[in-house]
Amino acid sequence: MPTAFRSGPYRFFFYSSDRNEPIHIHIERDDNTAKFWLQPLQLQEAGGFKASEFRHIERLVRRHHDTLIRSWNEFFGN
Repeated sequence: MPTAFRSGPYRFFFYSSDRNEPIHIHIERDDNTAKFWLQPLQLQEAGGFKASEFRHIERLVRRHHDTLIRSWNEFFGN
């Protein structure tokens, strides 16, 4: 599970088996998870985060959008 980056308690990552899915990122903290499609940017699923925490995560995804896409492309060779 390659990690694209960390911010505080959050880990932004993807699974090496995700190659055949649209470009996306998983976010986890403890047992809470979220998944965002990156092109176009859209929430795919979320579980366990409070609304305020989720808004913070969404801001992080937007702020680091280019980095997340670059990490995906570097790993999968796109």
